[in-house]
Parts: sequence; structure tokens; C-alpha cells
Amino acid sequence: MAGNSQRRGRRVTPKKGATVGSGGKNKAGLAGKGRTLPADERPWHKGYSGTEKLPQRTAWKQEKEKRAAAAEGRAPKIGQPGTKDTTWGKGTKGAKPTSRQPARGGPRVAPGRRAQTPKDAPELLVGRNPVLEALRALVPATALYVAQGIDIDDRITEIVRTAGDRGIALLEVGRAELDRMTGGVLHQGVGLQVPPFAYEPFDDLMAAALEHPTPLLVALDGVTDPRNLGAVIRSAAAFGAQGVFIPERRAAGITATAWRTSAGAAARVPVSQVVNLTRALKACQREGFVVIGLDADGETDLYNLEAAVGPLVVVVGSEGRGLSRLVGETCDMRVGIPMVSEVESLNASVAAAVTLAEVARRRTEAG
Repeated sequence: MAGNSQRRGRRVTPKKGATVGSGGKNKAGLAGKGRTLPADERPWHKGYSGTEKLPQRTAWKQEKEKRAAAAEGRAPKIGQPGTKDTTWGKGTKGAKPTSRQPARGGPRVAPGRRAQTPKDAPELLVGRNPVLEALRALVPATALYVAQGIDIDDRITEIVRTAGDRGIALLEVGRAELDRMTGGVLHQGVGLQVPPFAYEPFDDLMAAALEHPTPLLVALDGVTDPRNLGAVIRSAAAFGAQGVFIPERRAAGITATAWRTSAGAAARVPVSQVVNLTRALKACQREGFVVIGLDADGETDLYNLEAAVGPLVVVVGSEGRGLSRLVGETCDMRVGIPMVSEVESLNASVAAAVTLAEVARRRTEAG
């Protein structure tokens, strides 16, 4: 017992530099965490009333809110937590929240969205047929990008030769770099940088069409998908239309996507943008055109369209709502496409192709 008492009461002197009780390790784990903060000193508590610098936990919460706001395209909800003076957009008092905030590498946009491209920015046409057709049509171009290691066929050979003959800069890039430049669009290993699309003045478009014995024009009423626009232009070229005109606002324009979908037809068919589609249609009527609007519930059957052999404007409605009210009232007649199934309607570009094919058939029969 005496030996045990002496052993219990014996003091052990630690070595110099050592920490008692941890063997010199985990020093931070032995440090106390301090007192528990009352409610009025906790910035994340509703009873908080202080104005001192926010602790790390609250700073992390606000940083999380900033990231969430940037992802949703809004100003962050930050300020003094737990009080009524919480503001939208710290440091921008009086400014309206915006959906895009500046970042180091350029404009910040919500996930899945792309920054709006300026109207005067150059376009990158991709795909072997669109690029070849654009070069054949002498569309102005500044550079030709060719991916390394692509399969060489007759189209690539002609593309490179034609670009060289025109003095267009030829740049060989990696496939990954071309993927980045095109935003992941299928490019078939080739891209042509061109200036913004040059729209034809509407008066010139109509005058050129009137020089044909049986003029044919196509108008699009609020078609917003550039792929549908490109497909309609391709059908217009295939069935002998002399031009296409579209509204300037709330409608798709000629972009790289429309170029590609048209398979290069946008280089051969003039396209015009008009401020007011209804006014443009009335101008066509004054020149002797019959304006027909495609409508699933149209009173005239496409296969009974006697006006197909004369000067004609085919109006294609938007993907969702069809013809707008004013455009529908301006049309001389509404034409429906007979269908044997219960399908409600056809895609805008498909309906345009069916109609133009029937018009071309009737005109061929009429000689």
C-alpha cells in the first residue's frame, strides 16, 4: 500500500517542449472551445443584435448564398442576418438586381445558358455541306478551321482548295478546341468563320421574285427555333421559292445552327427581316400575290389549292401557337393539310415542306 501511495503521489517532470497528456501530439484538440455564445451574440440566431464582423460560419453561409444566386441568375440575398434590413445585392444599394453579374473571365450566366452574342459578332458555320455551300456562294469569310486527324473526303478537299484560292486563312486546330469553339455542336471537323449574315432588303427581295413567271415567297410568323428556320430555307430552295422573310423581333434569325440545318441553302436563298410582318404581307398583296396561311383548321384543303399556280406567299406559323391573330386575318385564305391519323398538327418546317412540294407539283403539271 505504501509503495502504491508513493507511486500515486509522485510528480513526473515533462521533458522540455512536450505537452502534458498528449505525448506532444494533438495540441489543438486539447484547447478549449471557449464559452457558449448567448442568443444576442449569435449572428445566425433571430435574437442577434450585434454589428461586429461576422464569424466564419455566417461568412460561409453568405458565400453559399452568393453561389446559389449566381446559379439562379439573381442578386444574392445577403446583409445582416436575423434583422429586417437584409438587402438584395450587398454593395449595390439602389441598383436593380441583374440576372448576370460580371466575373473574371467575362459575363456570368446561369447554368445551361449561354451569354448573349452581340449581333455584330462573327458566326462560325460548321458541317461539311454548309461550309462547302457557303464557299461556293462566295459568302465572305475570314478563317477556315480544320480539326486535326479528320477523314479527308471530296468535300474537305474542295473546301480547303476553295478557301486557299480565295485567300482565306487556314487554321488547323485540335478536335477538342473546335468542340469548344462550336459549343459542342456537331461540326464534322470543319468550321468557317463568317461575318454576321447579310439580310436582303425586303423591297429587293419582292422585286426579284416578281421577275419570275410564277413568283413564290415564304414568310415565317414567329418561328423561334433556328433549326426550323434552317429547314424551311432548305425546303424553299428545294421547291423553287425565290426568298424567305421573317420578323426582326421574337423570331429566330440566321445563326450558325440555322446555317447548318439549311445544309448551305441559306447561301442561295435570299432572306429578309421585316419590322412588321403584317405590313409586309399587305405589300405583297398589293403586288398581286395571294397570301395563304398554314392552319390545321384551315377552310381550304391543300390538295384543292387552285391559287398554287399563281404568285403566292406561304405563311408558316410558330411552333406552338400557329398563326398570330393579325397575320391570320391578313391572309387571303387559310390552308389545311389533310391527314389520315389523329395527329393534331405537323412540325412547322415539315408543314412548310409538304405545302411547297404540293405547290411545285401543281406548277409542274400546269407547265
